[in-house]
Amino acid sequence: MPEGYFNPDRVPPQNIEAEQSVLGAILLDNESPDFYRGSHRKIFRGVMALWEKGGGIDTVTLADWLRGRGELESVGGASYIASLLHDIPTAANIAYHARIVREKAVLRQLIHSVTDIAGRGYEGAMELPELLDYAEKKIFEISERKVRPSFIGMREIVKDSFEMIDRLYERQERITGVPSGFTDLDQLTAGFQASDLIIVAGRPAMGKTAFCLNIAQHLGIHKRLPVAVFSLEMAARQLVIRMLCSEARVDAHKLRSGFLADSDFPRL
Repeated sequence: MPEGYFNPDRVPPQNIEAEQSVLGAILLDNESPDFYRGSHRKIFRGVMALWEKGGGIDTVTLADWLRGRGELESVGGASYIASLLHDIPTAANIAYHARIVREKAVLRQLIHSVTDIAGRGYEGAMELPELLDYAEKKIFEISERKVRPSFIGMREIVKDSFEMIDRLYERQERITGVPSGFTDLDQLTAGFQASDLIIVAGRPAMGKTAFCLNIAQHLGIHKRLPVAVFSLEMAARQLVIRMLCSEARVDAHKLRSGFLADSDFPRL
């Protein structure tokens, strides 16, 4: 992304000092961040090229690689590369500095996408549904790039696990997760736990949708918890009718055919 991107009167999100720190640390221990300054991107490409060849990476080999491609002077010369190591005696802080660089890169991408979307909106060349889909796609791509925690040390995990064990011991409840409303199932699972992936499988017409809707009903109506239902095979109205019939104990076939008894309406 160009350094003078978008509005020439406004500088895009960046942190040159963090980029310099990361580059200096990379000369000691390679990583892969995103850079705003063009010279830093060239230096990083050189670092990665040397790393892929399996050779040593230092100021001398990097300067030689850039010189061979006529890019050494454009990045500030050998003196600038050497200066990257001046205040970076160790690569210990590279994760912190790399995180700053990545966050600034994501912010720049967000600005770029929003500007692009706004421009297309002013042009009016795209239909509204098409533009909305395009905007959603661009923002989703950015959300996939956001900084996420990855590696977690065992010490931290063990500490967190014991804190959870202490909380469970103090509560001493049979259902510690989200209750399904089915007593036998809840006794086996202690409720649906955070981060669980629950898969309900079965042959067609075996009641999978009804089972899931019953759980949603229990959570939303009886437990007053927020719940969302997404279905790729049934329309929203069909789902609501099934839930109404289940809650009111009304024959769904009678409702669909219109042959409801007078006593059914109060229950609905």
